[in-house]
Amino acid sequence: MGALAASLVVLAAALTVDVWVYRDAQTRQSRGDTPTVSLGSLRIETPAAWFLGCLILWVVFVPLYLTATGRNPFTR
Repeated sequence: MGALAASLVVLAAALTVDVWVYRDAQTRQSRGDTPTVSLGSLRIETPAAWFLGCLILWVVFVPLYLTATGRNPFTR
């Protein structure tokens, strides 16, 4: 597999996870179980904010989302 193909696979996987975070956050918000994280004055609570955070800084926001929803396997 070439470097370009590998990069595209990683990008597709990251985008798939970002879309999953958005849809999961929407579902939780509609049930009244909004995942929320406060980082100083920054408050992340809308599905769009979670999606943008994951899109821009995936390695930080995906674990934050998993922790905010109680799904983080590293904290068990």
